[in-house]
Amino acid sequence: MLQNCFIAVVTILCVGCTNAVEEPSFKITTKRDNDKIGVQIENGKVLVSIQSPFGISQATIERLDEEWLDTIVLKLHLKGLENFKVTNGTITLEAAVSSHDIRIWKDGKEDSPLDSKSPYWMEIRMVGKAETIPLNDGYFEMELPTVFFEGNPKSFTVNWIDFYRN
Repeated sequence: MLQNCFIAVVTILCVGCTNAVEEPSFKITTKRDNDKIGVQIENGKVLVSIQSPFGISQATIERLDEEWLDTIVLKLHLKGLENFKVTNGTITLEAAVSSHDIRIWKDGKEDSPLDSKSPYWMEIRMVGKAETIPLNDGYFEMELPTVFFEGNPKSFTVNWIDFYRN
């Protein structure tokens, strides 16, 4: 069965810049056509902003350049994060955020949570006016670990489930 997908190619342009270095570009495929994915380059970091009105979906971000920038930060504009998964085809990282706990695990091993000493650790922050769940007018922010991009994978896929989906 075919799923509805939305594909966008995003190239960040520098208008009016002198001696501008061409910014990286990406091909982004979303599961739902009303998901919105924005990409910005800020201080050498790729900032991927994800908005999902339905609250359950996925997006694949594929680099069109030779390699990834050093830092990739995801911003998920959701009210809650029942489940988060990111995979590059080799490594899968998962997380869940509740009102009292943040859990992160690797390769489906939920019973073996990661800690901040792990090279796969992702710091997950709630950013907003009130940093409590449900997170209104805010987002969950996480920086993907550098080790996730070893071997220079062509793409990665993000899946999410919001506690408070529509």
